[in-house]
Amino acid sequence: MRDAAVETRPAPAPPAPAALAAKVRTLAPTMTRSMQRVAETVASDPAGCAALTVTGLAERTGTSEATVVRTSRLLGYPGYRDLRLALAALAAQQAAGGAPAVTADIAVDDSLVDVVAKLAQEEQQCLADTAAALDVTQLEAAVAALAGARRIDVYGIGASNLVGQDLVQKLLRIGLIAHAHADPHLAVTNAVQMRTGDVALAITHSGRTTDVIEPLRVAFDHGATTIAITGRPDGEIASYADYILTTSTARESELRPAAMSSRTSQLLVVDCLFIGVAQRTYETAAPALSASYEALAHRHSPRNNQR
Repeated sequence: MRDAAVETRPAPAPPAPAALAAKVRTLAPTMTRSMQRVAETVASDPAGCAALTVTGLAERTGTSEATVVRTSRLLGYPGYRDLRLALAALAAQQAAGGAPAVTADIAVDDSLVDVVAKLAQEEQQCLADTAAALDVTQLEAAVAALAGARRIDVYGIGASNLVGQDLVQKLLRIGLIAHAHADPHLAVTNAVQMRTGDVALAITHSGRTTDVIEPLRVAFDHGATTIAITGRPDGEIASYADYILTTSTARESELRPAAMSSRTSQLLVVDCLFIGVAQRTYETAAPALSASYEALAHRHSPRNNQR
Protein backbone atom coordinates (compact mmCIF):
# COMPACT_ATOMS: atom_id res chain seq x y z
CA MET A 1 0.00 0.00 0.00
CA ARG A 2 1.31 3.43 -0.94
CA ASP A 3 1.81 6.20 1.60
CA ALA A 4 -0.52 9.18 1.58
CA ALA A 5 -0.32 11.13 -1.66
CA VAL A 6 0.16 14.38 0.17
CA GLU A 7 3.73 13.33 1.01
CA THR A 8 4.83 13.25 -2.65
CA ARG A 9 2.53 15.86 -4.17
CA PRO A 10 4.28 19.04 -5.37
CA ALA A 11 3.73 21.94 -2.98
CA PRO A 12 0.92 24.11 -4.37
CA ALA A 13 1.78 27.67 -5.30
CA PRO A 14 -0.02 30.44 -3.35
CA PRO A 15 -3.17 31.54 -5.18
CA ALA A 16 -2.87 34.50 -7.54
CA PRO A 17 -4.52 37.64 -6.17
CA ALA A 18 -7.39 37.36 -8.67
CA ALA A 19 -8.16 33.88 -7.32
CA LEU A 20 -8.75 35.00 -3.74
CA ALA A 21 -12.48 35.64 -4.12
CA ALA A 22 -12.87 32.27 -5.83
CA LYS A 23 -11.04 30.50 -3.00
CA VAL A 24 -13.31 32.16 -0.45
CA ARG A 25 -16.46 31.10 -2.34
CA THR A 26 -15.17 27.56 -2.67
CA LEU A 27 -13.90 27.01 0.87
CA ALA A 28 -16.28 29.15 2.97
CA PRO A 29 -18.87 26.37 3.41
CA THR A 30 -16.25 24.19 5.11
CA MET A 31 -14.91 26.91 7.43
CA THR A 32 -15.85 27.68 10.99
CA ARG A 33 -17.98 30.79 11.48
CA SER A 34 -15.05 32.83 12.76
CA MET A 35 -12.88 31.84 9.79
CA GLN A 36 -15.76 32.65 7.43
CA ARG A 37 -15.88 36.18 8.86
CA VAL A 38 -12.18 36.65 8.18
CA ALA A 39 -12.36 35.19 4.66
CA GLU A 40 -15.44 37.14 3.64
CA THR A 41 -14.04 40.37 5.05
CA VAL A 42 -10.76 40.18 3.13
CA ALA A 43 -12.56 39.21 -0.08
CA SER A 44 -15.08 42.07 0.17
CA ASP A 45 -12.56 44.77 1.16
CA PRO A 46 -9.06 43.81 0.00
CA ALA A 47 -7.78 47.39 0.05
CA GLY A 48 -8.89 48.04 3.61
CA CYS A 49 -7.66 44.70 4.92
CA ALA A 50 -4.30 45.01 3.18
CA ALA A 51 -3.57 47.97 5.44
CA LEU A 52 -4.30 46.02 8.62
CA THR A 53 -1.89 44.05 10.78
CA VAL A 54 -2.89 40.59 11.88
CA THR A 55 -4.07 42.14 15.16
CA GLY A 56 -6.06 44.78 13.33
CA LEU A 57 -7.85 42.25 11.13
CA ALA A 58 -8.61 40.08 14.15
CA GLU A 59 -10.18 43.07 15.89
CA ARG A 60 -12.16 44.09 12.81
CA THR A 61 -13.64 40.60 12.40
CA GLY A 62 -14.12 39.91 16.10
CA THR A 63 -11.81 36.89 15.96
CA SER A 64 -8.30 36.06 17.17
CA GLU A 65 -4.87 36.40 15.58
CA ALA A 66 -4.65 32.61 15.44
CA THR A 67 -7.91 32.47 13.48
CA VAL A 68 -6.61 35.03 11.00
CA VAL A 69 -3.43 33.00 10.46
CA ARG A 70 -5.36 29.73 10.12
CA THR A 71 -7.69 31.33 7.58
CA SER A 72 -4.72 32.63 5.58
CA ARG A 73 -3.24 29.15 5.43
CA LEU A 74 -6.54 27.53 4.50
CA LEU A 75 -6.84 29.98 1.61
CA GLY A 76 -3.45 28.79 0.38
CA TYR A 77 -1.04 31.39 1.75
CA PRO A 78 1.92 30.42 3.98
CA GLY A 79 1.07 33.18 6.44
CA TYR A 80 -0.79 36.43 6.95
CA ARG A 81 2.02 38.48 5.41
CA ASP A 82 1.56 36.61 2.13
CA LEU A 83 -2.19 37.16 2.28
CA ARG A 84 -1.67 40.91 2.81
CA LEU A 85 0.53 41.08 -0.28
CA ALA A 86 -2.16 39.30 -2.31
CA LEU A 87 -4.81 41.67 -0.94
CA ALA A 88 -2.75 44.70 -1.94
CA ALA A 89 -2.29 43.31 -5.45
CA LEU A 90 -6.01 42.49 -5.72
CA ALA A 91 -6.91 46.01 -4.58
CA ALA A 92 -4.66 47.44 -7.28
CA GLN A 93 -6.35 45.25 -9.91
CA GLN A 94 -9.77 46.38 -8.77
CA ALA A 95 -8.73 50.01 -8.86
CA ALA A 96 -7.61 49.49 -12.45
CA GLY A 97 -11.02 48.12 -13.41
CA GLY A 98 -10.43 44.43 -12.83
CA ALA A 99 -12.84 43.92 -9.96
CA PRO A 100 -14.77 40.65 -10.09
CA ALA A 101 -18.41 40.95 -11.08
CA VAL A 102 -21.10 40.19 -8.52
CA THR A 103 -24.29 38.72 -9.89
CA ALA A 104 -27.68 38.04 -8.38
CA ASP A 105 -29.18 34.61 -7.90
CA ILE A 106 -31.76 33.43 -10.41
CA ALA A 107 -35.29 33.90 -9.13
CA VAL A 108 -38.30 31.78 -10.04
CA ASP A 109 -40.03 34.79 -11.62
CA ASP A 110 -37.04 35.98 -13.67
CA SER A 111 -37.68 36.45 -17.38
CA LEU A 112 -35.71 34.27 -19.78
CA VAL A 113 -33.81 37.39 -20.82
CA ASP A 114 -32.64 37.83 -17.22
CA VAL A 115 -31.88 34.11 -16.90
CA VAL A 116 -29.65 34.19 -19.98
CA ALA A 117 -27.82 37.29 -18.75
CA LYS A 118 -27.32 35.96 -15.21
CA LEU A 119 -26.20 32.51 -16.34
CA ALA A 120 -23.77 33.98 -18.85
CA GLN A 121 -22.25 36.22 -16.20
CA GLU A 122 -22.01 33.39 -13.67
CA GLU A 123 -20.40 31.07 -16.23
CA GLN A 124 -17.84 33.72 -17.17
CA GLN A 125 -16.99 34.36 -13.53
CA CYS A 126 -16.74 30.64 -12.80
CA LEU A 127 -14.31 30.11 -15.68
CA ALA A 128 -12.24 33.14 -14.69
CA ASP A 129 -12.07 31.96 -11.07
CA THR A 130 -11.01 28.46 -12.09
CA ALA A 131 -8.33 29.74 -14.45
CA ALA A 132 -6.96 32.06 -11.79
CA ALA A 133 -6.87 29.37 -9.12
CA LEU A 134 -5.54 26.50 -11.24
CA ASP A 135 -2.10 25.37 -10.07
CA VAL A 136 -0.06 25.14 -13.28
CA THR A 137 2.61 22.99 -11.61
CA GLN A 138 0.01 20.38 -10.71
CA LEU A 139 -1.55 20.71 -14.17
CA GLU A 140 1.77 20.13 -15.94
CA ALA A 141 2.46 17.06 -13.82
CA ALA A 142 -1.00 15.66 -14.54
CA VAL A 143 -0.54 16.27 -18.29
CA ALA A 144 2.81 14.46 -18.25
CA ALA A 145 1.26 11.49 -16.44
CA LEU A 146 -1.64 11.24 -18.89
CA ALA A 147 0.60 11.62 -21.94
CA GLY A 148 2.76 8.70 -20.87
CA ALA A 149 0.03 6.47 -19.46
CA ARG A 150 -0.40 2.87 -20.57
CA ARG A 151 -4.06 3.11 -19.61
CA ILE A 152 -6.35 5.82 -18.23
CA ASP A 153 -9.44 5.24 -16.10
CA VAL A 154 -11.81 8.12 -15.27
CA TYR A 155 -14.28 8.02 -12.37
CA GLY A 156 -17.28 10.32 -11.92
CA ILE A 157 -20.93 10.13 -10.90
CA GLY A 158 -23.83 12.10 -12.37
CA ALA A 159 -22.79 15.35 -14.05
CA SER A 160 -19.15 14.64 -13.23
CA ASN A 161 -19.39 11.42 -15.23
CA LEU A 162 -20.54 13.41 -18.26
CA VAL A 163 -17.40 15.53 -17.91
CA GLY A 164 -15.33 12.37 -17.61
CA GLN A 165 -16.87 10.95 -20.77
CA ASP A 166 -15.99 14.16 -22.58
CA LEU A 167 -12.33 13.76 -21.59
CA VAL A 168 -12.26 10.09 -22.54
CA GLN A 169 -13.71 10.76 -25.99
CA LYS A 170 -11.04 13.37 -26.62
CA LEU A 171 -8.21 11.10 -25.44
CA LEU A 172 -9.46 8.21 -27.58
CA ARG A 173 -9.31 10.42 -30.66
CA ILE A 174 -5.59 11.00 -30.17
CA GLY A 175 -4.84 7.32 -29.73
CA LEU A 176 -4.77 6.91 -25.94
CA ILE A 177 -6.46 4.02 -24.14
CA ALA A 178 -9.05 5.55 -21.84
CA HIS A 179 -12.29 4.47 -20.15
CA ALA A 180 -14.97 6.38 -18.23
CA HIS A 181 -16.68 4.45 -15.44
CA ALA A 182 -20.09 5.51 -14.13
CA ASP A 183 -20.96 2.24 -12.40
CA PRO A 184 -19.17 2.30 -9.00
CA HIS A 185 -18.84 -1.49 -8.85
CA LEU A 186 -17.30 -1.67 -12.31
CA ALA A 187 -15.02 1.23 -11.44
CA VAL A 188 -13.62 -0.60 -8.41
CA THR A 189 -13.16 -3.92 -10.21
CA ASN A 190 -11.28 -2.12 -12.98
CA ALA A 191 -9.22 -0.14 -10.48
CA VAL A 192 -7.93 -3.43 -9.05
CA GLN A 193 -6.19 -4.01 -12.39
CA MET A 194 -4.39 -0.66 -12.37
CA ARG A 195 -0.60 -0.70 -12.08
CA THR A 196 2.40 1.62 -12.12
CA GLY A 197 2.33 3.43 -15.45
CA ASP A 198 -1.47 3.69 -15.44
CA VAL A 199 -3.42 6.82 -14.53
CA ALA A 200 -6.68 7.05 -12.58
CA LEU A 201 -8.54 10.37 -12.68
CA ALA A 202 -11.44 11.17 -10.36
CA ILE A 203 -13.92 14.01 -10.81
CA THR A 204 -15.94 15.10 -7.78
CA HIS A 205 -16.98 18.63 -6.92
CA SER A 206 -17.57 17.86 -3.24
CA GLY A 207 -14.37 15.85 -2.79
CA ARG A 208 -16.25 13.34 -0.69
CA THR A 209 -18.30 11.24 -3.13
CA THR A 210 -17.75 7.69 -1.90
CA ASP A 211 -18.41 6.08 -5.30
CA VAL A 212 -15.55 8.15 -6.74
CA ILE A 213 -13.16 8.03 -3.81
CA GLU A 214 -13.24 4.23 -3.50
CA PRO A 215 -11.97 3.36 -7.01
CA LEU A 216 -9.35 6.12 -6.82
CA ARG A 217 -8.12 4.71 -3.51
CA VAL A 218 -7.91 1.23 -4.99
CA ALA A 219 -6.01 2.49 -8.04
CA PHE A 220 -3.72 4.50 -5.75
CA ASP A 221 -2.99 1.44 -3.60
CA HIS A 222 -2.13 -0.57 -6.72
CA GLY A 223 0.49 1.92 -7.84
CA ALA A 224 -1.35 3.98 -10.45
CA THR A 225 -0.72 7.71 -10.72
CA THR A 226 -3.85 9.44 -9.45
CA ILE A 227 -5.40 12.80 -10.33
CA ALA A 228 -8.39 14.54 -8.73
CA ILE A 229 -10.47 17.32 -10.26
CA THR A 230 -12.40 18.77 -7.34
CA GLY A 231 -13.84 21.92 -5.86
CA ARG A 232 -12.76 20.82 -2.39
CA PRO A 233 -8.97 20.32 -2.37
CA ASP A 234 -9.19 19.68 1.38
CA GLY A 235 -11.73 16.88 0.93
CA GLU A 236 -11.19 13.17 1.48
CA ILE A 237 -10.33 12.68 -2.21
CA ALA A 238 -7.04 14.53 -1.64
CA SER A 239 -5.69 11.67 0.47
CA TYR A 240 -5.50 9.45 -2.62
CA ALA A 241 -4.55 11.99 -5.30
CA ASP A 242 -0.98 12.54 -6.48
CA TYR A 243 -2.13 15.70 -8.24
CA ILE A 244 -5.08 17.95 -7.44
CA LEU A 245 -6.70 20.31 -9.93
CA THR A 246 -9.02 22.68 -8.12
CA THR A 247 -12.19 23.98 -9.73
CA SER A 248 -14.30 26.94 -8.76
CA THR A 249 -18.05 27.16 -8.73
CA ALA A 250 -20.72 29.82 -8.96
CA ARG A 251 -22.95 30.43 -5.98
CA GLU A 252 -25.43 27.61 -5.51
CA SER A 253 -29.11 28.44 -5.43
CA GLU A 254 -32.44 26.62 -5.54
CA LEU A 255 -32.58 26.78 -9.34
CA ARG A 256 -28.83 26.39 -9.91
CA PRO A 257 -27.45 23.36 -8.07
CA ALA A 258 -23.74 22.67 -7.65
CA ALA A 259 -23.88 20.09 -10.45
CA MET A 260 -24.55 22.87 -12.96
CA SER A 261 -21.97 25.39 -11.82
CA SER A 262 -19.24 22.84 -11.12
CA ARG A 263 -19.61 21.28 -14.58
CA THR A 264 -18.49 24.50 -16.26
CA SER A 265 -15.19 24.68 -14.39
CA GLN A 266 -14.63 20.92 -14.69
CA LEU A 267 -14.94 21.15 -18.47
CA LEU A 268 -12.34 23.92 -18.55
CA VAL A 269 -9.87 21.77 -16.61
CA VAL A 270 -10.61 18.77 -18.85
CA ASP A 271 -9.94 20.87 -21.95
CA CYS A 272 -6.66 22.12 -20.46
CA LEU A 273 -5.61 18.54 -19.80
CA PHE A 274 -6.50 17.41 -23.30
CA ILE A 275 -4.72 20.27 -25.05
CA GLY A 276 -1.66 19.74 -22.87
CA VAL A 277 -1.58 16.03 -23.70
CA ALA A 278 -2.13 16.69 -27.41
CA GLN A 279 0.78 19.14 -27.40
CA ARG A 280 3.11 16.67 -25.69
CA THR A 281 2.14 13.84 -28.03
CA TYR A 282 1.70 15.94 -31.17
CA GLU A 283 3.62 13.61 -33.50
CA THR A 284 1.13 10.81 -32.83
CA ALA A 285 -1.87 12.90 -31.79
CA ALA A 286 -2.11 14.94 -35.01
CA PRO A 287 -2.29 11.92 -37.36
CA ALA A 288 -4.78 10.23 -35.02
CA LEU A 289 -7.04 13.29 -35.04
CA SER A 290 -6.84 13.53 -38.82
CA ALA A 291 -7.76 9.87 -39.15
CA SER A 292 -10.77 10.26 -36.87
CA TYR A 293 -11.98 13.30 -38.81
CA GLU A 294 -11.64 11.44 -42.10
CA ALA A 295 -13.45 8.41 -40.74
CA LEU A 296 -16.47 10.56 -39.84
CA ALA A 297 -16.36 13.01 -42.76
CA HIS A 298 -18.97 11.12 -44.83
CA ARG A 299 -21.46 11.46 -41.98
CA HIS A 300 -21.31 15.24 -42.18
CA SER A 301 -21.43 15.67 -45.96
CA PRO A 302 -24.38 17.65 -47.45
CA ARG A 303 -25.36 14.61 -49.52
CA ASN A 304 -25.58 12.40 -46.43
CA ASN A 305 -27.62 15.01 -44.54
CA GLN A 306 -30.27 15.06 -47.25
CA ARG A 307 -31.11 11.40 -46.77
